[in-house]
Amino acid sequence: MYTFKMESSSHILEHPNQFPEEETDPLRIPTKRNIRMAFQWLVQGCRSGDSLVFHYSGHGSQLRDMNRDEMDGYDETLCPLDYDTEGMILDDEINATIVRPLPHGAKLHAIIDACHSGTILDLPFVCRVNREGYYMWEDHRYLSTTYKGTSGGLAISLSACDDHQSTLDTMALSGNAMTGAMTYSFIQALQNEPGLTYGRLLNTMRSAIRDAKPRSQLNGPIASFIRKVFITTQVYFSNHIFCNYILHMAAEKRGKNGDGGGGEEQPIDLKL
Repeated sequence: MYTFKMESSSHILEHPNQFPEEETDPLRIPTKRNIRMAFQWLVQGCRSGDSLVFHYSGHGSQLRDMNRDEMDGYDETLCPLDYDTEGMILDDEINATIVRPLPHGAKLHAIIDACHSGTILDLPFVCRVNREGYYMWEDHRYLSTTYKGTSGGLAISLSACDDHQSTLDTMALSGNAMTGAMTYSFIQALQNEPGLTYGRLLNTMRSAIRDAKPRSQLNGPIASFIRKVFITTQVYFSNHIFCNYILHMAAEKRGKNGDGGGGEEQPIDLKL
């Protein structure tokens, strides 16, 4: 798991040694306590103009919903390294910690490459994109009596699969390393086409996975970046790649097309 406060995601390409494959700093090991601390750090002092990034590539699961705010009766969860003794992190907690405090003018982009991650941030609006590239917005505000939006900011969550689905690691995209399919296709899309709109981003990622060849190779700095930072360690339980990515959104206002503004797609502001 990685959290960033930055002007551009090129920072993580320029400073790869900040993200070693074998972490030795005890405060950076993804335990439940450390992840919670990282959430607090991410939003601490957040103000208008800030751009926050939360990336998670790891285990995801579900637990029975106890407060009746889930359509399917299950809360989505992140599984820290010590979840077997300390427990999982529920979507309700993630929403309360990094979504609701987001002030007007601030943006949060969450990239969640995990099983059961469709609504992991519990945001009010969901855009589902199917295998054919068609999308549909859903309004989930009626599911909960608790406010799940921001404090005026914009929160965007990109999820690898729906709540009831699993995802997997694959070598089909990198050619020589096991990577999270969603993470890899996300970075490839941003590198190849700067200034993407959200809709174009989702379709590009979907096409990359659909057209993946068993030994395709991505060259350039992104390749070493993937191997160092985003090689995931989790075991997945699916035998194929899901292409129906989820775009989840919370905003102060929502345009008629569900884009959080004036009804047109907005350019994504994560630039490599």
